[in-house]
Amino acid sequence: MSHLLRQLASCALVTISVFAAGCSGADPNADPSGTSADELVSANGRTAFEFFVGKGLSEVQAAAIVGNLQQESSINPSSVQPGGPGRGIAQWSTGARWNVSSHDNVTWYAAQHGGSVHSLAIQLDFIWYELENFDQYGLTTLQATTTISTAVHAFQRDFEICGACNATRRVQYAKAALAAYGSGN
Repeated sequence: MSHLLRQLASCALVTISVFAAGCSGADPNADPSGTSADELVSANGRTAFEFFVGKGLSEVQAAAIVGNLQQESSINPSSVQPGGPGRGIAQWSTGARWNVSSHDNVTWYAAQHGGSVHSLAIQLDFIWYELENFDQYGLTTLQATTTISTAVHAFQRDFEICGACNATRRVQYAKAALAAYGSGN
């Protein structure tokens, strides 16, 4: 199957899974222990994993990003932080990286590329745009990592800049992504 057909099939699965979940996805605060890898990682997880591997990151580094995004939003591009400013798969803050920061916000990026701010593809592209264009988001540091734990910590520290990060859960999600989507399967 061509790359484009795989991507279209993946997008169809994402649409179906988001619709079926009522656009809420998994509870990012749920305890993942005892949960299968398939349940931990959404259909959007595969799309994100393949996207970042396609950009040249190792499977470990891609899984670390997926683990972080799973914790942040269940990889739901329509996610809204309850009572907070976070939006989208990376929970970018309104009044900053979601819609205000000059040439560094999802809304601006989506408009520049003729897409929706709620598009998974736009949000994945925007993560890559930020990583490539803003040193503070830690692409070089991430690329130097070789273990799930160090990659998860690098991405949460430099890109997510989360408050209560719960790194243990992020590592569990990343390991589940690697098990589900890595070439070791």
